[in-house]
Amino acid sequence: MSNIRAIASYLPETRLDNRRQAEKFGESESFITEKIGASRLPIMDASQDASDLAVPAVQRLCREQDLNPEAIDALVVVTQNGDGEGLPHTAAILHAKLGLASTVAAFDLSLGCSGYVYGLSVVKGLMEQAELKNAVLVTVDPYSKVIDREDRITSLLFGDAATATWLNAEGAWEIGRPMMETDGTGAKALYVIDGRLHMNGREVFNFAAVRVPQQINRWLDEHGLAPTDIDLFCLHQGSASIIDAIARRYPDVRGRFVKDIEETGNTISSSIPLLLEKYVMNASLNRVLICGFGVGLSWATNVIQKVNANG
Repeated sequence: MSNIRAIASYLPETRLDNRRQAEKFGESESFITEKIGASRLPIMDASQDASDLAVPAVQRLCREQDLNPEAIDALVVVTQNGDGEGLPHTAAILHAKLGLASTVAAFDLSLGCSGYVYGLSVVKGLMEQAELKNAVLVTVDPYSKVIDREDRITSLLFGDAATATWLNAEGAWEIGRPMMETDGTGAKALYVIDGRLHMNGREVFNFAAVRVPQQINRWLDEHGLAPTDIDLFCLHQGSASIIDAIARRYPDVRGRFVKDIEETGNTISSSIPLLLEKYVMNASLNRVLICGFGVGLSWATNVIQKVNANG
């Protein structure tokens, strides 16, 4: 059995004032607060790369949770904006910076906003098939590497962050059976060309507002659960307006949808573990639904449940 035991994170110290950015683009403050939701964006320094954000996240996890780095069996990094130009894989670079043993399996998962949900199941499956005891799932996808600060659509939205999730048999949160979907015909809704990010915001919004609730409903139906059986909904923090649009589909539990984007922006695959670290790991909750959605187009839903929650 491989469960979530602990989560730690790291956000760069540099913060971009999003209200000032909005003024540059002629946008109102209400656009920032109601549509985007982020007043400040954490941005890594020009001298940093993805692994430089991941190192302190993993080190904090080891320090605060008494995880001996020598006990780590697998290191999996979810990123599409890794170190350099993607070769070698960022997990190998991070492995070296952390000084891990050569017996550690280290590889990247090239996924965006759905990557944490996918990653949990990939790592869980690896651990159980290979009989590994401790794995660390890292999310780090610094979009600041590919954002044009003169592009209003992307410049106001994305922030940089890294998280590290420890999985082992003693973890308190059991990972359920995921539902994962892809629509490759939407690939051009969010893509990078010539080193710059391009996004069709309306297409991404419509996709999330329609396909995500459909998947959540199917997951719940297949497991004989109702929305009221979920204590908290931790969805990818794409934007304030996306979370609001999805939550409106569930009027009876609308208040259980977490919206916490003001100080982080959209941190891609890191947004869900940031929510879990802050609202779930030490809370008196039993069932938490997680759902990631975005680039691909790709989306995935699962529920993590407190071990022995049902007695």
